[in-house]
Amino acid sequence: MRKQQGMVLFFSLITLIIMTVIGVALAVNSSQSMKMAGAGSERVEAMSSAHGAQDRVVANNQGATIANLAGTLVINDAALGVTNTLTPLAAGDVNCQRSTKASSANLISCRRVEISSAASFGKKNLGQLSVVAGIEQEVLTGS
Repeated sequence: MRKQQGMVLFFSLITLIIMTVIGVALAVNSSQSMKMAGAGSERVEAMSSAHGAQDRVVANNQGATIANLAGTLVINDAALGVTNTLTPLAAGDVNCQRSTKASSANLISCRRVEISSAASFGKKNLGQLSVVAGIEQEVLTGS
């Protein structure tokens, strides 16, 4: 019986070490999961900001500004942290994608513009997200 003294202490210490290693591994795994969830949330937020900035650019520049756009126009939206780039796709007037039958003498044509919105997200803004959309501004032919 004297030779068996201390065996329970030895096995309990081994068990304690194993349980500590498992606990540390679970804590690290949980931390990584939280970081990944945060990164996904930041990407969704950047996507929403880019779409919102695009809607704002279209609303603020519709009409004469887009119809008379001769070159690339860059608009920074500081509130949303998005850079919008408006680029004319074709020089002059083109046929509209929608039916021209509403115009009796084909008086209406379109000017096409591409809007690219770029947003940064993540740690040190290393993540980049771009949303591109095309719009048509109806104009009277020859104006």
